[in-house]
Amino acid sequence: MDGVILTPLKQIYNPKGNVFHAMKKSDIGFDGFGEAYFSTINKGDIKGWKKHKKMVLNLVVPFGEIKFVIYDDSTNEFFSVKLSQNNYQRLTIKPNLWMAFEGVGKNNMLLNLASIEHNINEADSIKLDDIIYKW
Repeated sequence: MDGVILTPLKQIYNPKGNVFHAMKKSDIGFDGFGEAYFSTINKGDIKGWKKHKKMVLNLVVPFGEIKFVIYDDSTNEFFSVKLSQNNYQRLTIKPNLWMAFEGVGKNNMLLNLASIEHNINEADSIKLDDIIYKW
């Protein structure tokens, strides 16, 4: 899907604790830095739909498993991917695409490395059933 990038990430295993790479400024998908935040989602819960007008999302799942669904309302196209330690990648989502996500694992956490700071007026949100998708 145009505007979506999946980037495999490095995990460095160490018996005293592992290192999970997330992003470097030289990476494809880096579009500046506005803020970083963590978000959790319970197993079976779904958050969405949200569409950013300017923000580029860079999503990484270091714990649990989360299914992301992106919808392009200009082409009526869906893209979905499950990210976890077993499928450790960064999902980059450009502006003007709808996004929702579901907790698949037990303890689910994502990291968003956003290109701009959060601004409530910068994004549109709609109810989950406003976009028909079979979860």
